[in-house]
Amino acid sequence: MSSIEQMLIVDSVKGTPKAERIMSCSTLTTRYSRAVAPSVREVRGQKSQVVFHRGDLCEGLYLVVYGRVKLSISSAQGVEKVIEIIQPGQSFAEAVMFLGTPCPVTAQFLEDGLLLQVEASAIDRAMADDPAFARRLLAGLSMRLHSLIRDVERYSIESSTQRVLGYLLQYADPEQSAQQVVTLPVNKNLIASRLNLTPETFSRVLHQLSDAGLLAVNGRDITLLDLDKVRAFGCG
Repeated sequence: MSSIEQMLIVDSVKGTPKAERIMSCSTLTTRYSRAVAPSVREVRGQKSQVVFHRGDLCEGLYLVVYGRVKLSISSAQGVEKVIEIIQPGQSFAEAVMFLGTPCPVTAQFLEDGLLLQVEASAIDRAMADDPAFARRLLAGLSMRLHSLIRDVERYSIESSTQRVLGYLLQYADPEQSAQQVVTLPVNKNLIASRLNLTPETFSRVLHQLSDAGLLAVNGRDITLLDLDKVRAFGCG
C-alpha cells in the first residue's frame, strides 16, 4: 500500500462509523459490515506496544487500519524470529481464532497504529449467512498458507543472495526493466529476520550486490539498477 493510500485510510477513520472502517480494510459486504459492527473493538497502539503475547487466547481476528504489526517468536535465549509483517489493509489471527488454541506468536506494533478486532462469534455468523465472505476468508487463509510454504522453500534451497533479491523484487514493477527504487518498509534487522538471515549477512549481501553493480543502497532506499540483470542474478 502506498503512503497516499495509507493517508486516505487514516483520514477516513476520523469520524467514520465502525462499519465503514471495516469496509475499508476487509472483504465483508456492506450488509454484513454493519451487522458485525457492534462486535468490533478498536485497538489503538503505540510503537513497540504488544497486541497479544504468544500463549494468549485469541477470541477474534484483527484488521490493520493503519500502522504495521510484527508477528514473531522468541527462543529461550531471547533470539527473535520475525514470522510476518502485517501491512495496512491486511488481517491476522484468523487461523488461531478458528482453532480456539493459544496464539503461537507475539503480535507487536512496529509504529503507532489502529486495529479493529472482530469477535469470533461475529465472524461465524458472517460466514454462515454470507457465502461470498466465507470464500474470501478461506482464500485469504490459503494465500497465507502458500506464502508459508514459499518461505520454507526459500530457507531450504535458496541462497542468502536469492532470498534478498527475491524480497526486493516483490516491491518492483514486473512490467519494467529499467532501474527502480524500492523503499524498505521496515528496518533492515527486521527484514533480515523475516528472511531467516542475520543482520550481518543481510548487510553483506547488499554490499556484494552493490559492488556487482546491481543495486545502490541509500539508507532504506534500494535502487535496482537493471531489473533484467537483477532477475537473472536472483535465479542463478
